[in-house]
Amino acid sequence: MSSLEHKCFLVLFLIFVFFSFIPARLIAQEISVQGIVFDRDSKQRLTRVYLHNLQTGGGFYNNTRGEFSVNLSEGTFLEASLSGYEADTIKCTGINNVVLFYLKRNSIQLPEVLIKDTIQSPEKKLKENKSVYKDAYVRGNTDDILTQQGGIGIDGLYNLFSKEGRNARHLQRIIEGDYYQAVINSRYTSSLVGRVTGLFGDNLVDFMQQYRPCYEFMLKANEYELIRWIKLNYQYYRQDPTGLRLPSLRISQ
Repeated sequence: MSSLEHKCFLVLFLIFVFFSFIPARLIAQEISVQGIVFDRDSKQRLTRVYLHNLQTGGGFYNNTRGEFSVNLSEGTFLEASLSGYEADTIKCTGINNVVLFYLKRNSIQLPEVLIKDTIQSPEKKLKENKSVYKDAYVRGNTDDILTQQGGIGIDGLYNLFSKEGRNARHLQRIIEGDYYQAVINSRYTSSLVGRVTGLFGDNLVDFMQQYRPCYEFMLKANEYELIRWIKLNYQYYRQDPTGLRLPSLRISQ
């Protein structure tokens, strides 16, 4: 087989793999799923758990009560992952609209990180994580899938389809998601919100959980715009204190 024929075969193979996933997504029925994530041994609820939709590649975090609610296609595999725990995957069907994750602590020794400051800036923490987990950014890189000569790079192709490449990109998303939340937390603080709204204690926590600015807004908003955003959403909160609150899940024993 000539070099040209070999390249054409690889391109046709990639096209076949891509289009083979389309019919299943088109006919899948959307369902509403709620769930809670627990520590398998202590049975305590776990927060800041990343829920990864293995069908679409998207993801989100559960709330401070360990709960989550999401709409997804029936038959979707949902993976729960948290640093220090083994990831767990559950298939979501119309039968199990309430799912429970029980994550097991792993025994993997993570690289030792020397903490020099009591508080790190989000940018410094991101830079540190990229250095500690630099292998994930190498194995998950697909930038060189097409060579400058117009061919297909073997390394980029392997990183795109291999399990190691997918896991590496998944870890990248977790690291970058933590960075986005850290950027928000660095400015959207309880002291600022409490000073603007007059809330404190459980009411302050409840308001900040229901009304949380997005990462894109925090990048462009100055201090005045952030305070105005807090005041506006506080008016909504006063009108309906439970408007954006996730309902507590009722799990039958």
